[in-house]
Amino acid sequence: MTMEDGIGGRAVVLGGSMAGMLAARVLAEHYAEVVVVDRDDLVGAVGPRRAVPQASHIHALLARGQRILEDLFPGLTNELVARGASIGDFGSDLRWYFGGSRLKPDPTGLICVGAGRPLLESQVRKRVRELAGITFLEQTDIAGLVPNAAGDRIVGVRVSGRSADSAEQTLTADLVIDATGRGSRTGRWLEEMGYPAVPEEVVKMGLTYTSADFAIPRSEDLLGTDIASIPVASPDNPRGAIFARMPGVASVSLTGILGQKPPTDIEGFREYARSLPVPEVYEAIRDVEPVNGPFSFSFPASRRRRFERMSRFPGGLLVIGDAACIFNPVYGQGMSMAAVEATILRDLLRRGAAEPRAYFKAVAKAQNAPWSVSAGGDLSFPEVEGKRTFAVRMANAYVPKLQAAAASDGVLAGAFLRVAGLIDGPQRLLTPAMMLRVLRAPKPKPQAGVGTVVTTVSAPPPIDTIQASGVGETEAA
Repeated sequence: MTMEDGIGGRAVVLGGSMAGMLAARVLAEHYAEVVVVDRDDLVGAVGPRRAVPQASHIHALLARGQRILEDLFPGLTNELVARGASIGDFGSDLRWYFGGSRLKPDPTGLICVGAGRPLLESQVRKRVRELAGITFLEQTDIAGLVPNAAGDRIVGVRVSGRSADSAEQTLTADLVIDATGRGSRTGRWLEEMGYPAVPEEVVKMGLTYTSADFAIPRSEDLLGTDIASIPVASPDNPRGAIFARMPGVASVSLTGILGQKPPTDIEGFREYARSLPVPEVYEAIRDVEPVNGPFSFSFPASRRRRFERMSRFPGGLLVIGDAACIFNPVYGQGMSMAAVEATILRDLLRRGAAEPRAYFKAVAKAQNAPWSVSAGGDLSFPEVEGKRTFAVRMANAYVPKLQAAAASDGVLAGAFLRVAGLIDGPQRLLTPAMMLRVLRAPKPKPQAGVGTVVTTVSAPPPIDTIQASGVGETEAA
């Protein structure tokens, strides 16, 4: 690929996260040089990286994210499958459970790729590194932004190698993109330069998820031909799970909000799985020892940074991925939204320039739907802290009825999954035709084999020190 329309000499991407790789891919079309700065080793990294400890847990690439990545990297899906990733349909090959009832299996045409984050990241990094003009600056810390004399534009970044004898240096840049994830310091750096604080929306749900991998022979795998089983937490039972077939292993992530903490000892892990309203997760692991884990990750709150609402913002600086909006990871939106934001960046660059005001306005519009899905879903739990608008309260009264109706109505199930997959906006579920289907739906019958929620599971031990492989995300999407 060659540079289509030169806009500048050098762009610098802070962070080698998925968002950083996607930004670099787009920038390579327009800048002679793109430098990706990261504190980790990127070249040749195939497992979970230190800067992305949550990579050991199950990740999802939603349907829209898969489509965008395939557009940016043609043939990527087939490459992942060739390396052991499972592939299937979001509606017919995944078992979605809400309130103990399964959405009616029905093909949606939306592709699910069970690749796991390390494999997905390594393949994307490989493809990006092959592009002309891309440089990875590894084992390098980011010290701060460099403004021009007037303070109204960012013209570089200060960096230093991680070795003891490395001196700080300045990387000049025509454009700097922050892709450092939820640990982003852009807001703090801007305040130090005299800019106003970044407005934020915060939803505090107190999520913990604990994961383990199991070597379960496919012939004994209770998933059968399916890719995953996903019992979703609800206000009646704030415990959920994802049981998925990943490359070489069967992975289980147990989730809990509002102080529910899936234990990191295997017996406690199994007991927690037994408390779910769907028995198949527990039945799959009750007699199997893990080959990796269990290990936990804590996520206190979703956080939307409203850069578009700032009265002043310097030129030459953009923010992408979790550095811009931190979604509850249970909804699997992070990597897909980073992909959406990369397309926004690409479209603006193709029109001549990616100015912050236009970029952040477009990003905010794109974030509205996924934020309403995940933040609104969390706010259906009465104890979760956050602002409940009239629209949120109405949605949280309607969506459980829609999910219940979708247990017997494939049209509703497909429409819901298209919204969850970021293909359609939530308004798709509010048409008169959809609402009529919800009203006319029969009351769902209990699923065969679904047991009563166990409420006497002993309290898990406190997690004083989360293992290094499962906490402290500084780079996510």
